[in-house]
Amino acid sequence: MKRKKVTRYVIIGNSAAAVGCVEGIRLADSKGSITLIASEPHHTYSRPLISYLLYGKTDEQRMKYRPDDFYMKNGVTALLGKTAVGIDPKSKKVLLDDGQTVEYDKLLVATGSSPFVPSIEGLDQVEQKTSFMTLDDARWLEHMVDADTRVLILGAGLIGLKCAEGLSATTAQITVVDLADRVLPSILDQAGGAMMKEHLERNQIPCILSDSVVKFEQNRAVLKSGRAIPFDVLVTAVGVRPNIQLVQQAGGEVRRGIVTDRVCRTSLPDVYAAGDCAESLDVTTGQEKVLALLPNAYMQGECAGIHMAGGEKPYDKAIPMNAIGFFGLHLLTAGSYDGDELVEQGEGFYKKLIVKDGMLNGFILIGNVKRAGIYTALIRNRTPLSEVDFALLKDHPQLMAYSKAKRKELLGGVRA
Repeated sequence: MKRKKVTRYVIIGNSAAAVGCVEGIRLADSKGSITLIASEPHHTYSRPLISYLLYGKTDEQRMKYRPDDFYMKNGVTALLGKTAVGIDPKSKKVLLDDGQTVEYDKLLVATGSSPFVPSIEGLDQVEQKTSFMTLDDARWLEHMVDADTRVLILGAGLIGLKCAEGLSATTAQITVVDLADRVLPSILDQAGGAMMKEHLERNQIPCILSDSVVKFEQNRAVLKSGRAIPFDVLVTAVGVRPNIQLVQQAGGEVRRGIVTDRVCRTSLPDVYAAGDCAESLDVTTGQEKVLALLPNAYMQGECAGIHMAGGEKPYDKAIPMNAIGFFGLHLLTAGSYDGDELVEQGEGFYKKLIVKDGMLNGFILIGNVKRAGIYTALIRNRTPLSEVDFALLKDHPQLMAYSKAKRKELLGGVRA
């Protein structure tokens, strides 16, 4: 009897999408070989926790995204500290930076994103500078910053502000600059941004907005407004760019991210993509876009892994979503903000629900974020509001707003 060929799976990447892929493969195939290639030499870790490492709220062991025996238990050959520099889709080989090649039958590209470094006069003359996306970035800052260090952060988005919070445990001399007119401009509206800015500044994080650095004079930043800011350490956190190059150079279809279908396949044969490098369908807008979020990356990677191994699981409920907090004030956002707005605001809280075409399309919650998962489920599942007691849900998100049959289904019962 002819023995069935063992499938060779190769994964480029080592974060949430890669982990999801490993676990997805093993749901459908316990025998295939899995080789994982990653430029960073570290065990898989949770990138959102690097600011908590700086802040002293966690350590490197607790940052690990999976236990120490994850690779061994899943039969993964982990080539850590190795960089994939090319894909040959005809011979089905991945070329590494040391000249080695790794053959594959099925390949996942989960290369994530890289920090965008702006072109600013004099930036190359700044000696003490870093981005803030990796464990090594956090380690470097931990080593470089003390109570007397003046830190300048370019970017008032999620990465820049989490860096500021993390460093605040060490130094109070932090300044954030952003060209946008509010903090967290990609996820907050004017009212939410103003509330969060006030909270940050109460915690000694001054934010200079609607301004930008036009040049550096060694350890001095000159802003467009004419203001000058002296600093010792510079952190650039103005944005990221998806790492699409491997697929693009191999002839695969890319836009802002790698183009994928509903099961995470690229246009290259037997090559899949997932995570921050790949586009997916935002069900709230119907648009294909990069949704650079850890939960989405994991789900996308798991879907890819299952399909690589011959199983079936669609990736069709992706939405923009953020859950984050700064100095004890938590915020959740999800979906898109196109639609009719229902707004409540008071001392220490802000709520905006966006309704479109009879469905909840998005929300912003600051302060009281309890049971926000019910709102997220309404958006993700495209549930018509006519099927729930939305008057109750607006004020008190709870399962009682659903019908008895729907509650049974949501709690694990049989679909009616």
